[in-house]
Amino acid sequence: MMKKSLVLSLLFMVTGYSASVAAHEIRVAVAANFTDVIKQLGEEFAKKSGHKVSISSGSTGKLYAQIKNGAPYDVFLAADEKTPTLLDTEGLAIANSRFTYALGSLVLWSANDQLIDNPQRVLKNQDFRHISIANPKTAPYGRAAQQTMEKLGLWEKLQPKMVRGENIGQAYQYVYSENAPLGFVAKSQVFKDGTFTGGSYWEVPLDMYDPIVQQAVLLTDTAPARELLDYLRSPEAVAVIQSYGYSISPSDGVKP
Repeated sequence: MMKKSLVLSLLFMVTGYSASVAAHEIRVAVAANFTDVIKQLGEEFAKKSGHKVSISSGSTGKLYAQIKNGAPYDVFLAADEKTPTLLDTEGLAIANSRFTYALGSLVLWSANDQLIDNPQRVLKNQDFRHISIANPKTAPYGRAAQQTMEKLGLWEKLQPKMVRGENIGQAYQYVYSENAPLGFVAKSQVFKDGTFTGGSYWEVPLDMYDPIVQQAVLLTDTAPARELLDYLRSPEAVAVIQSYGYSISPSDGVKP
């Protein structure tokens, strides 16, 4: 009996040790608009693989600066295609790992469900104290907001009322907390499972800003990090991404 118990104990120790060796932490730098999505996907991926997904979110520009300065990320999920392409050309990304994981959409949103009944009128009348946007210099959604207001002829006129978030997450918080009555946010922040989650909104027409092509790139060539990128292209993950209001690039396709 003692011999059997000893064998079982040794077996547990060996298998437990093997599991701890096999499990890895994958450090993901993610654009703020995709934070909630990668949290959900990371939990599901961890259940399947045993690997922990550690998330650091921010504006694409700030995360790029961190990567350039040696931040130890394994995967970068940007809110544009320009920055991952730049990392490619600078030799800071693993060759041939870059792909489009989502196409983003811009929304003018207010926590007040009565405020945005006519977006053109609301913006032109300027009957509000502040309007929130992400910093156009570092955040792709901020650039899209600027392009939209320029097309409406309102960029200069609205300058005195603008509050700028460092990233789209901060821009959204200004509106959510009602420190700003309205603002330009990512659709994914106010949309889930086929419907807007509250407030009033205007889905900005896609022809008013450059396409928000969000690309992923591998920064360290490890099997777990590659597994995560493969998982992002699985039908299961794509369904979750689309549930937040993103569309998927047909050219990149979905892996079976």
